[in-house]
Amino acid sequence: MKVAIITGAAGGIGYATVEKFNKEGYCVVAMDILDADKVADKFKDMENLVYVKGNLASGEDRANLVKCAIDSFGRIDVLVNVAGVAPKVRNDILEMTEESYDFVMDINTKGTLFLTQLVANQMLKQECEKGIRGYIVNVSSCSAYTSSTSRGEYCISKAGATMITKLFADRLAGEGITVNEICPGIIATGMTEKVKEKYDNLIAGGLVPLGRWGLPEDCANAIYTLSSGMLGYTTGQSIIVDGGMHIQRL
Repeated sequence: MKVAIITGAAGGIGYATVEKFNKEGYCVVAMDILDADKVADKFKDMENLVYVKGNLASGEDRANLVKCAIDSFGRIDVLVNVAGVAPKVRNDILEMTEESYDFVMDINTKGTLFLTQLVANQMLKQECEKGIRGYIVNVSSCSAYTSSTSRGEYCISKAGATMITKLFADRLAGEGITVNEICPGIIATGMTEKVKEKYDNLIAGGLVPLGRWGLPEDCANAIYTLSSGMLGYTTGQSIIVDGGMHIQRL
């Protein structure tokens, strides 16, 4: 059986991704910052799943995650970097604090970078199967290329994640490892729940051509497709999952 590491596993996109890979028969190593007893009900019916509590910003926790995957299943075939945070308080970029910047960047960018490095080095130790050693998928955001001046640190962190995708895709292309990302738009998750009214109004006003909120499952399906081998000639690519919001219209 193939093995997937999925971070941010208790949240909207992360949990939907865990469900998708588990349904497809993967062994899953799921990481989130919550205590195991807080998420036990979410994962209780899933076989071949190991839950690891950890903070992506911590080098020790990242190393422990990879160790747990190898100790439990012997290999890593897929890494899905979902874990991410928004600033605790939305401030105008003229009022952004270094504390908020560091909090967001440490998880969204630094954590993603160094977990990808760890997993890539593990994948390089594994033999190729039909030319493939593994798949890495990062969850960036439409905020990587869309300005939101009230959460500049988030936009910067996701732009960084997009460059991480390109750098690793370039470096690993000759090693049988593809690296891609998805860029979600307005997705119904805990992160967007606090600003639901704002986005409801924007969607009603035509911001999203498909006319609805995105669902975590929309993202999970895109992630799985990039990890399944069906797009094996694709690397360094950003797949936009936003209901058409990126389309410039007159």
